[in-house]
Formats: sequence, structure tokens, C-alpha cells
Amino acid sequence: MAENGEEKLIAMARHIAKTLGHNESTADDILQIFSNFDGRFSRENLSDHIAAAVPGTDSRALDHAIKSLDRQISQYVVADQPIWSDSADSAAFLDTIDELTATIRDWTPMAAADKAVGASLARAEDLIQQAVFRLEDEFRMLMERGGESFELNRRRRRDGESPAGNHWFDSDEEEDEDEDEEEEEVVVPSANGEYHDYIPVAQPLTDYDVVIDALPSGTINDLHEIAKRMVAAGFGKECSHVYSSCRRDFLEESVSRLGLQQKLSSEEVQKMPWQDLEDEIEKWIKAANVLLRILFPSERRLCDRVFFGLSSAADLSFMEVCRGSTIQILNFADAVAIGSRSPERLFKILDLFETLRDLIPEFECNFSDQYCLVLRNEAVAIWNRLREAIRGMFMELENLIRRDPAKDPVPGGGLHPITRYVMNYLLAACRSRETLEQVFEDSVNGGLGAKDSSASPLSVQMAWIMELLESNLEQKAKIYGDPALCAVFMMNNEKYIVKKVKDIDPKNSQLSALLGDDWIRKHTAKVKQYHLNYQRSSWNKILGVLKADNSSPAATANAGGKPMSAKEKIKLFNSQFEEVYKTQSQWVVFDEQLRKDIRTSLTNLLLPAYGNFIGRFQNSPEAGRNVDKYIKYSLEDVESRINRLFQGGSGSAGGGRK
Repeated sequence: MAENGEEKLIAMARHIAKTLGHNESTADDILQIFSNFDGRFSRENLSDHIAAAVPGTDSRALDHAIKSLDRQISQYVVADQPIWSDSADSAAFLDTIDELTATIRDWTPMAAADKAVGASLARAEDLIQQAVFRLEDEFRMLMERGGESFELNRRRRRDGESPAGNHWFDSDEEEDEDEDEEEEEVVVPSANGEYHDYIPVAQPLTDYDVVIDALPSGTINDLHEIAKRMVAAGFGKECSHVYSSCRRDFLEESVSRLGLQQKLSSEEVQKMPWQDLEDEIEKWIKAANVLLRILFPSERRLCDRVFFGLSSAADLSFMEVCRGSTIQILNFADAVAIGSRSPERLFKILDLFETLRDLIPEFECNFSDQYCLVLRNEAVAIWNRLREAIRGMFMELENLIRRDPAKDPVPGGGLHPITRYVMNYLLAACRSRETLEQVFEDSVNGGLGAKDSSASPLSVQMAWIMELLESNLEQKAKIYGDPALCAVFMMNNEKYIVKKVKDIDPKNSQLSALLGDDWIRKHTAKVKQYHLNYQRSSWNKILGVLKADNSSPAATANAGGKPMSAKEKIKLFNSQFEEVYKTQSQWVVFDEQLRKDIRTSLTNLLLPAYGNFIGRFQNSPEAGRNVDKYIKYSLEDVESRINRLFQGGSGSAGGGRK
């Protein structure tokens, strides 16, 4: 198939003619030289070719030259074997196309003035189109053949190191088989305020500093040579289309291997059970990182090499290759963003938000050209919609607190599930404090009741939720009726809140930092105030009975309205103390230290007064000889019973702490 010596010599003559100049004397000189060199190259044989190389000399020569090029090109166009299977054939084919392209370019200015030139150029255009169609086929075959022999080379971009294994490209199922994979544990509160069981999470891939050499260098060079000719001939878009259709298949296969479901509609995503959606989000995070950090940069690099010097074709090809996969991952994130805003979804949505946030620079880097502007802008828009979704979940949390009914009191004034749920939720959320600060930036509004303009938007949000929670608890406390039990209920819940906020665990310390020391002092004082309220409500009446004088008429008058005798007072004390003991031994104080403090306080308050009362009674004439039959409780008995208060009944709801 290779050109014979005569054809090569003719081509050389045309090239020399073009190089030396466009005039008749130059053509005559060349004809004389070649005819003297070899009798086969007479002036008659070469004149048409020389004339075609020197536009303006003879339009008939152009027609003859095009016919000659047609013969040369046709033998390649109809060939059964791939042209690029032989380097000599491919080089000759490209040279012929270059010559045809140059001929069309040089003679085109004369087409308007010479109809014969115009007709010849029309045939040349048909011929170049046939040649380009064959170039397309050769381009496609090179792409496919290169893809079949493709080997994934994972290497460091900086130092060329090649770590073993390509774990980023394994499916989740393959990862699950590795039982030695390190795990971290994540705790997330559930809707009823309990913590989920510890969830094992495979350690994420963090080394994305890799490049894929998708095609051999020789193949890339061949593709580049073809691309140059197709673009020069005005078929740049067709070349980009062939290139992108081949590379797009590779990307789609990669996405499939990464476990991401293909073509999920927004409706399908939103109807998906939450547990399944959680799994899909995990797969999405992995796939998005691999695509944006490894596959897309590698595709960009390949495009730039194949279309080197042809920036517009490179940009168009890259966009067409990556557009489908990019839209797929963006559509999934968008469907999640506009879906349910149930508070329990916050933690996975935060993962999604953080991943997309960290990938925005990758979008800007990979999609920096005009063709990809829409994709880049859409990524930013969806990231902002995820931000709104997270804010919406906090609004739903607020609504959940407001709507939680005050109907069934927690037995014994114990910890209410809404308190446990909200505090565990906020602690878990604040582990992503940096992200939440970013989410709530510029979102402060008057509805949050902020008094300190220097507070961060997230601090204002947290304080507002705490205020809503306390308001809700105060409404729930009213259903107890008994002021003492109401105070115990508020004391329990306020103590739990303060204790959670003051948690010294580094993972949970962010809520304390957001609310601040002043907030903690204020609410610690509230716990003490509820303690005093309980003490007054339960024990002031009993203490009034034990007083030496009758300064408390309500507590020391008998049924007839007369001052009570010592015997009547001790009987009343016995009755009231027994009643308080039986009732409050069923109440709950969940915090061990708080329970101890209350008992100590009661002991210090009651025992001295009771001891003085017993002493006065024993020494009074009224007691007589049978004083012991009136004194039902010794000091030790009173102390023992005080120390058995707030034990809670068996199975008491709200008694346990989590």
C-alpha cells in the first residue's frame, strides 16, 4: 500500500514549488531540474503537479492534482486493514491529507473568480470528507484498542512512587470482605432520644494523589496527529464526539464499579427508605471523590495530550466525556437536598455537604473552561441547597420541640425523653462545629432572639434551641400539680442539660464553647433554685411543726384552731414525715451527685430541728413516763429514710440516664 517512488518524487516537487515561490519561472526551473534527473519525469508529466502547488498558474493543473490525490487517498479509504497497523501507511495517509488540505486552502481565494477552480475545489471538499470519515474510524479503533490494552498505573504525582493496590476502585462489596479493615465508631441519636448502637464505618480513602494513564503514549501521539488533521479540515466537533463517546463508556463503567446506582430519578431518591439512602450517600461520597480527584483530572490530562494545541477541541471533548457522570452525581445530591428535612437525617447530610464543599475547588479546577461553566455553577448551587437543607433540619428540630405534647408526665419527675434526645442530638451535631458555623453564617435573624450581636450565628442557634427546650419543659412540669414534684422534674432535666453542656470529652466540648461560660453559670444557678423550690415545697411545713414557738399558725393549730400540744405536734410530724417518705422514695433524681447533695441538705436541715424538738418533748411535763410511744422515729431512722428518698420505682420511666 505504500507509495511508490514516482509518487513520492512528485509530492516532493510540489513541496519544493510551494517553498520557492509562486511564479512561472520557479515552476520552469523545477521542471528542468527533474526532467534532467530522470527522463520519466518530463515537463508534461510534472507540469500539472507543479502548477497545482503554485496557485494561479493553471486551473487545469488543479484538477489534475486533485485527481492524483484522489487516487492516493482512495486506496486508504477502501482498505480493509486498519491504516494505523502500519506506521508507513499512516504517515503517508496523513501527508496526503495535509497536501489536500493545503491545496484547498491555497486555491480557495481564486474560486470566486474562476468557476473551474470552484468546481475542482468542490470535488476536493468531497474527497477531504471521505478522508475524514476514514480518520474517524481509525481514531475510534485506536481509542478502543488502546482501552483494551489499558493498564491502570497508580503513581504519586510528585515523586513517582507507586503504592500497591487500587482500593479506591473497589466496590463496597469487595471492601466488606476485608475483615482486617480498621473501623471507627460513630454514635447518632435516634428519634426517641436513645443512642443508636455503635455503627462501624470503614476508614475512608484519603490518598487521591494518583493519575491514570488511560492510553499508551504511542496511541496518544497517533490520536493527536489524527485530531490535528480533523480540526484543520473543519471536523473538530466530529473528532471530539468520537473521542468523548469512547471515554464516556470508561467513566460510566468506573461509576458502576464504585457502586453508585445509575440513573436514579429525584423521586426514586426521595422515596428510598432512609437506611438504603444512607448506604447510597456513603457510595456517593466515595464515587464523587474518586471522580473529581482522580478520574476527571486524568481525563483532563488525556484530553490535553490528544488535543494538544487545540484548546477548544480539548475543552469540548472533556466536557462531553465528563458531563454525564457529573450530572449523575449532582442530581443525586440535589435530590437529597430537596428531600425530607427530618432532623435524624442531619448527620448524613452534613457528610454530603462537607464532601461537596471540599470538592468545589476540584470542580473549579477541572471545569475551568467555557463549556463546563454550567456544571461548575450547578455544583455550587446544589452545595448551597444542601446548606439550606441543613438549616431546615434545625427548623424541624425546633418544631419537634414545640409540638412535643405536655400530656403524660414522666413518673417520679425523672428525665424527659425530649431532653435526652435534644441534648444528644446537639452534642452529636456540634462535633461538626466548623461545618455548622459555615452553614449558619449570615443566617441570624430576629426570630432567634439574639441579645449579643457578637455571638456567632451557630451560637445564637444553639441558645435558641435550648430556650425552646426549657420552655417546653416548663409546660410539661405544670401537669404534675405537686409543686415539689414539679421542682424535682425541672431540677432533673436542667441538671442533665448543664451536665451535657459541661461534658469535658473533647468530642462533646463544642456545645459548651458555643453557649459560653455565662450560659453555664446561669443554668447551674437554675438547678440550685429548683433545689430550693423543692425543699420549700416539701419540708417547710414539716419544719414549721418542729419549731419551739407557734409562729406558724397553719402548721401548729389543731382542728379547733387552738395551739397544738407537744403530743399533737409529734403525731403530726410522724404522719407528715411518713407521707413524704412514702411519696418521695418513688421519685427520681437521676444524677448521683445531685441526689447526694439533696439528701445531705435535708439531713442538715431536718435533723437538728427534729433533735431539738425531741429533746424539748422529752423534758416537758406533758410527755410523762411513756415518752417512747410518741416518738416513732429516732434521729437515725429519720436520716435512714432521707437516704432512701429518690430511689424511684422499679421500671420507672425516665429514671435511667443515657
